[in-house]
Amino acid sequence: MEELWPAPPLEVADAIRSVCQRLLADTEALTDAISTLALTAQDDPALLSDASLAEEDRHLNRSDLVQWLTSNIQHPGRRVEPYVGPRITAYISDLVARGIAPDFAGGWRAALGIGWRRWLEECVECCADRDVLVGVLDISAKSLVQYALDSVAMLREASLAAAMGNADAEAIALIQMIAGGAPVSEDFAEGRLRYRMARWHVGLVLWVDDPRHHDALDEAIAAVRSTAESRNTLVARASATSRWLWLSGTDSVELPRIEEVVAEEIRVAVGKPGRGLGGFRSSHQDALAAQALVVRLGSHRRFTAYADVELIDALTQDPASARRFVGTTLGPLADADPELRRTLLTYVQCGFSTTRAAAALYAHRNTVERRVSRANELANVKVEDNPTHLAAALLVLDVAPEVMTG
Repeated sequence: MEELWPAPPLEVADAIRSVCQRLLADTEALTDAISTLALTAQDDPALLSDASLAEEDRHLNRSDLVQWLTSNIQHPGRRVEPYVGPRITAYISDLVARGIAPDFAGGWRAALGIGWRRWLEECVECCADRDVLVGVLDISAKSLVQYALDSVAMLREASLAAAMGNADAEAIALIQMIAGGAPVSEDFAEGRLRYRMARWHVGLVLWVDDPRHHDALDEAIAAVRSTAESRNTLVARASATSRWLWLSGTDSVELPRIEEVVAEEIRVAVGKPGRGLGGFRSSHQDALAAQALVVRLGSHRRFTAYADVELIDALTQDPASARRFVGTTLGPLADADPELRRTLLTYVQCGFSTTRAAAALYAHRNTVERRVSRANELANVKVEDNPTHLAAALLVLDVAPEVMTG
């Protein structure tokens, strides 16, 4: 690449090399700090909601960081050529296939804000000589800014090349539209995707943590299909390390059988069944939420059904997730007389004892029985079916009643 500024003096070059070596030893922590802010700065819901893509974005940030640091260890202060390897190329292709156009420039601005601050701290600590410090900051500022410009340009070129050669982009884009809530008719979706929509659906996300195992994904898809031969299936390549899968038919799926047939390196998240186009969408969103939950919490679970972790997800997610959980669980009870909810919660907390609940509420036992019966009628989830979920939803609403109006 063409050099755009003079080579630094020996003492400045040595200082740059020393600072880069120190930062290279702390690559993971610095990558985490940069990735979180850079990903948020891109402000793309499809990118933010997919844990597999978020992990690939983190890899891209780490690759950029390591490339700049190692290049400056070898050739301090020189212009650094960006590197776009096979994994990053695959990531860009996945983004293009799904109609995602990240703000690479915005992500770089956010990353530079964190990276430059950390660079300043290390330089000040490392350079006791004022003139050397000024020289290091002058040269490194030129190098970092030019590296950002060159990287953004190369990523855009890679995106353009991927767009020109992607044959599945239309189908993936349609799936993205449906998953995002766009007004698409069932007939139109069925015709384009060759998948029955007017049925029950179960959405799954299959992914691998190690990109070297990506070949196992297709084998896992075949294995899952073998457990549901009577069902219509739809598969989408969500990223190099993940696949989206839908099974349509009845509202029940043999989850233990699916868990049994997939290889150990494959991780699976399963949504709750849903009917029609709305069910296609909601079950997929459930599966994505289950995947994001285990990734967010650092869990090593191989198989996660959203129905089993919805409580944890609702209580560790943002207000919108909590609102959805409360509404789904309580149904009409969420908008009913608060006294009904308070009575039902107390009844559950008192071990389903009407007598103890009446004492705690300073109410007559018959009054408590009537309120519990009425509240249970209104709730979508009945106390005898799942008291844990019901109590959690009631507790969320009791502690934060504004959650339903946010």
